[in-house]
Amino acid sequence: MLWRWCFLGLFFSLLFLTSDLAAQTRSIPSSQSEVLLSFSPVVKKTAPAVVNIYTRKRVRQRTLSLFNDPFFQQFFGGSFPQGPVRERMESSLGSGVIVEASGLVVTSNHVIEGADEINVVLGDKREFDAEIVSSDKKSDLAVLKIKTKGEKLPFLEIKDSDDVEVGDMVLAVGNPFGVGQTVTSGIVSAIARTSLDITDINYFIQTDAAINPGNSGGALVGMEGKLVGINSAIYSRSGGSMGLGFAVPSNMVRAIVQSALLGQKKLVRPWTGIKGQIVSNDLAASLGMKRPTGFLINGLHEVSPAREAGMKVGDVITHIQGREIEDPAAFSYRLATLPIGGKAVVRFLRGGKEKSQKIKLIAPPEIPARNVFLIKGENFLQGATVANLSPALAEEYNLSDNKGVVILDVKRSLMAARLGLRKGDIIVKINGDEIHFVKDMKRVVKKGFSYGSLVFKRGDKVRRVMIEKR
Repeated sequence: MLWRWCFLGLFFSLLFLTSDLAAQTRSIPSSQSEVLLSFSPVVKKTAPAVVNIYTRKRVRQRTLSLFNDPFFQQFFGGSFPQGPVRERMESSLGSGVIVEASGLVVTSNHVIEGADEINVVLGDKREFDAEIVSSDKKSDLAVLKIKTKGEKLPFLEIKDSDDVEVGDMVLAVGNPFGVGQTVTSGIVSAIARTSLDITDINYFIQTDAAINPGNSGGALVGMEGKLVGINSAIYSRSGGSMGLGFAVPSNMVRAIVQSALLGQKKLVRPWTGIKGQIVSNDLAASLGMKRPTGFLINGLHEVSPAREAGMKVGDVITHIQGREIEDPAAFSYRLATLPIGGKAVVRFLRGGKEKSQKIKLIAPPEIPARNVFLIKGENFLQGATVANLSPALAEEYNLSDNKGVVILDVKRSLMAARLGLRKGDIIVKINGDEIHFVKDMKRVVKKGFSYGSLVFKRGDKVRRVMIEKR
């Protein structure tokens, strides 16, 4: 019996000792820092560099709004007499981030697009005029320059967005609904979102930090107080935050800032001359891949640096500069963050074997030359200005094609305008004659064509128009 009493004594001693240790572990906090979990140090560091942006745009509008309606325009084109033009001012607001002490501000392109006046207001209520230094519609980013008269301003360092991971704490700083600077917190919900179709460079950081209208162009910052993204869009059914916010990664921001510092008004991206498609499960299985990833090359321009490096149609690109490529959108993003000049290492699969090549990072070439031509005479393309499409022109006009003859401009009230042709349309055929170059167009115009058939491409759709003899 004695051993039983000894055992019970030892058991209760151990029990009390364990409880005492637990109590010590969960003891009352001894300092304020142990009581409070606060983002205030991060906010104090970052908020002064986040600004409010107010823009004003002059809008000219005809007083006879009835005949401005597209329904009537399809019958009358631009030839119907219009009333006097009235001018009014439209105001909008957004946010921005100072990234250089000299007063360089990054914001969303849609915040300042078309603005005639831009006013930047700092958190301490100082106001400055600003001008657009560089803009990039594809990534929805723009760079402004504040006229500070030499005064140094607070700014945010740009973090490598490839170091951001799902689950990281982040803060969104901006001016939602124009109520004033506001900070919300959340986590990184996802990275490399490429299926949203928000911009042409479809690659976003997703966060559940509340982002609302007016936050566009504001900062998404990490806990070290560095910029990880520019808040760009939200998914919402009500117009307010639903916990699905999207930010342009800071590496894309860095690319446009560096471009602006070099004096470039537009970000020029490296061009590879590669066309590709996403690798589906069935395609991955047919190629002997373990899982669907990367993208399949299905076209190479004749002057493509990738073709020059030995890459072929049928290769599956999996990495660029050591970064994994999940789909064509990821490839476009990775390419856009690289500077022109030098080379990039591309890894790809060919016949189930992994290979790698270095490809030159060049600007889109203007091959062939534009050969701009204004179509005159009695024909149904009268008033259209056309040019040879090249990679450079395709980049300038944001076109997916880089071959053919593209319409650069259409004069109001003339035949081409009445047909509804627009800037960016690509002429494919005229009365059965294929149009590959401007010289083909000139030959057809010389023959004359007041009626007949026209085939043209707009976006991904091919359209046919029949013009009857009068």
